[in-house]
Amino acid sequence: MTTTEPVRTADHSDDSDERAPGTEQPVSTKQAVLDQLGGTSGMIYTTLPVVVFAAAVPFTTLTVAIVGAIAIAAVLTAFRMWRGEPFMAALGGVFGVAAAGGLAAWTGSANDFFLIGIWASLVGAVITLASLLVRRPLTGVIWNAFHGGTHPWRQDKPSLRIHDLATLAVTAVLAGRFIVRQWLYLADSTTGLAIADTLTGIPLTALAAVVVIWAFRRSTKRLVEDTDTKDTAQE
Repeated sequence: MTTTEPVRTADHSDDSDERAPGTEQPVSTKQAVLDQLGGTSGMIYTTLPVVVFAAAVPFTTLTVAIVGAIAIAAVLTAFRMWRGEPFMAALGGVFGVAAAGGLAAWTGSANDFFLIGIWASLVGAVITLASLLVRRPLTGVIWNAFHGGTHPWRQDKPSLRIHDLATLAVTAVLAGRFIVRQWLYLADSTTGLAIADTLTGIPLTALAAVVVIWAFRRSTKRLVEDTDTKDTAQE
């Protein structure tokens, strides 16, 4: 009598994430970039204290406006911590608002609430531009760090070019933010600074993020996914 053994089919549901030894685990490009920016909600949270400050300044004293902005930042920090966001990431917002408010209180000028952000944009633009001049575009350095720091991305000319473009986009955004806000600062327009801080904040940051995500994905496809495919084909 012949018995038929049941046919066993491989169940891939539990090991779909298992990869061959030495094969790099995929990195979520979009999430990695958003994490560096504080996430979508993080970018929104940073604008709310600025809006509160600018709305309060025309109707109350500078001290009250500063306290109101810091209070809103503290409430948002508590909310972010309640949501389970990393402790330091959540505290970053209130520290930034407190530093800006402290500078404005020290100088007695409402415009100085925006001064740290203005000069931070300039420093960022200088750093990213310098990385282009030394042929180590910053977005490529960051991408490589996310992927273990072992990929020859600078030797791959297409990858180097796309990171040149991505880093240039970041440089342009930072330089644009500095130019616009510095001009409004010199024009002594507190309301204009608040509007510019909002309009050149989330929209331009999101635009730069789109370019950076595109560069990250192209690099991953060329240097990670294609390499994995070739290695698998050779086995």
